[in-house]
Amino acid sequence: MEEKFFKDDELQRLRQLHRSLLGHLGERVDAEARKAVRRALASSVEAGAFTRDRFGFNGVLRAVETAETLCRSVDPDPNMVLAVLLSPISRTGHLAEDQVKKMWGDDVAALVRGIDKVAGLYSRSAAVESDNFRKLLLTFAEDIRVIIIMIVDRLALMRAINHHPNENLVKETAYEVNYLYAPLAHRLGLYAIKSELEDMSLKYSNREMYSRIARELKETKVKRDQYIAEFIAPVKEKLEAEGLNFEIKGRTKSIYSIWNKMKKQHNTVDDIYDLFAIRIVIDCPPEREKPECWLAYSIVTDMYRPNPGRLKDWLSIPKSNGYESLHITVYGPGERWVEVQIRTRRMDAIAEKGLAAHWKYKGIKSENNLDTWMANVRDILETAHTGPMELMRNFKMDVYAHEVFVFTPRGDLYKLPQGATLLDFAFNIHTKIGTRCVGGKVNGRNRKLNYRLASGDTVEILTSPQQEPNRDWLSIVVTSKARNKIRAVLKENENRSADVGKELLQRRFKNRKMEYDEANMSRTITRMGYKTNIAFFSALGSGELEVNDVVDTYLECLSRQLKGDEGGERVSAASYTLQPGEEEAAAESGNSDVVVIGDNIKGINYRLAKCCNPIYGDDVFGFVSSEGVIKIHRTDCPNAGDIRRKYPYRLIRTRWSGNKGADFAAAIRVVGKDDIGIVTNITSIINKEKSVSLRSISIDSNDGLFQGVLVVGVSDTAALDQLIKKIATVKGVKNVHRNK
Repeated sequence: MEEKFFKDDELQRLRQLHRSLLGHLGERVDAEARKAVRRALASSVEAGAFTRDRFGFNGVLRAVETAETLCRSVDPDPNMVLAVLLSPISRTGHLAEDQVKKMWGDDVAALVRGIDKVAGLYSRSAAVESDNFRKLLLTFAEDIRVIIIMIVDRLALMRAINHHPNENLVKETAYEVNYLYAPLAHRLGLYAIKSELEDMSLKYSNREMYSRIARELKETKVKRDQYIAEFIAPVKEKLEAEGLNFEIKGRTKSIYSIWNKMKKQHNTVDDIYDLFAIRIVIDCPPEREKPECWLAYSIVTDMYRPNPGRLKDWLSIPKSNGYESLHITVYGPGERWVEVQIRTRRMDAIAEKGLAAHWKYKGIKSENNLDTWMANVRDILETAHTGPMELMRNFKMDVYAHEVFVFTPRGDLYKLPQGATLLDFAFNIHTKIGTRCVGGKVNGRNRKLNYRLASGDTVEILTSPQQEPNRDWLSIVVTSKARNKIRAVLKENENRSADVGKELLQRRFKNRKMEYDEANMSRTITRMGYKTNIAFFSALGSGELEVNDVVDTYLECLSRQLKGDEGGERVSAASYTLQPGEEEAAAESGNSDVVVIGDNIKGINYRLAKCCNPIYGDDVFGFVSSEGVIKIHRTDCPNAGDIRRKYPYRLIRTRWSGNKGADFAAAIRVVGKDDIGIVTNITSIINKEKSVSLRSISIDSNDGLFQGVLVVGVSDTAALDQLIKKIATVKGVKNVHRNK
């Protein structure tokens, strides 16, 4: 090999790495294959194909260093090592793919092609900052081994750039590694690599802070472990006394996690509440999860004074990524704040391995199919005893086989399902862009709305202010988002037209001095072939129906009714009877026993309105929404006035049936002195009420007063009134009432 290309220290380093590499590979790569790689590298160097990279590193040395790091960190199959050594030559154009196939086989050639394709993505530097760049990288890689090679390549690079003179370039690389490759390493179960990448990223971006945190953690480890044991002991005793089946443990944050928290909260190490945390994991059946978690909460807050402002209730309302847990911060021994996390075994499993894996909890987005696929790969890496990489040869990167990734002209990336059209992409960007879309340019060429996109396309949307969606668009789009947006716009236009039609008809009735009868109008609408009032009035407002024809049919129906020719049972709005059932979900399911109209019509869909949360015993009325579902409101609902004024023809007289059902959600607002003990006393009262369950609590303190909103489950208004009276007796409570 041409030695002029190498500096003296580089040549010495290359020889060391070569010996180490041969030791790792042993007999797994035959001598002829090794010689062929060496000849290819030497030929490329002699031809001047290699240049130094932007860091000034020798290309051959970087390839050998990555290959040696791969052997040390992952135990790869031999083809991965060969691909790492050959890919730099391939990118220079000095080695064609057919030559690689002929000399080293199809598998090595496929790996080299995958590495080259992934490396080519970096020419679009703007896309690296997109969350979807990672997904496009996975799509282009084709083989999971390519991703592992890229991760290890970045590990070798990060080790090499310590104290590099170009600080800006080092920080840029550290950002890319932390944003893209550390999360991928975590997914694959390469935890040691992931931790080293994150730590080096912090070291290069803020070396002083990294050293300071590491030093402080090392100095306080023994005391921290002693404190955790002291905190846990009495809590464990109380939980056992209550008969709970649980596990309790303490954990300390990593250096990178501590730094990240400090950056977000603008705090020092000493000021971080959750420098270490106590986690209580309860083992119980699903129906007992919330009661036992809140019981553990009561035990901990009875023992240690809580900080209401630090309460995070993801138990009642989980995070959008599925994360469920109850986080509280209490004042522990030695006047220190300690975070306590309370969850069940199921919630813990989801948080660590499933829907809301820990890397998601930290804000890194993902999809369920990728989680499952990566978990399978991780299992192979951790459990295979005869060389896990050997099992990955046929493990192809098809996780995004049903998705496409497209660029905007600025380099932003969007993910869409396979078969998505240009119109889908327009709605994916923004609803207004979608509704005004008239076409677009794909890779510089004009395309129609129904053009199907492919991964790597660059798409520019063209719009017109005169464009309006039509029903034909529903057959063009494939994404539910676009379809729902189109339907929503069409429904909005239909409702607007219906209001115009309703007003037009009422004005005509007034001019002709006719009385408007809802029941007869319903018969008229049916007679004219319309299934819903909205569709009928929309047709009237758009001019599809002539108002005089409607009036004539109305009079004809009225005449037949007066003569007794209509037949059948007459049903009025007053005959609607509502039976709440046990859950709102049951109401939405259309169960035939939920709503009864008259004596023989059942199965009416209804929902309890969230704006006023009616419960059994409230005076209520029904409102037919545009979706055809009856929404039940309290008569004193804040929206009741607007509903009665704008949509009187959609109102339905409603009453509760004799069966109470169970557990309606009701909100209670409490105002009192800013005394932490009040919260404990209030939650204690709620826990003692057999017919009441605490669903969530939110507290805000200001100027010596606190305001809290508690969402509880109650059976009826009587139970709610009784609970409010008891809370009012708590010392320090100034006002308590049902939240409107």
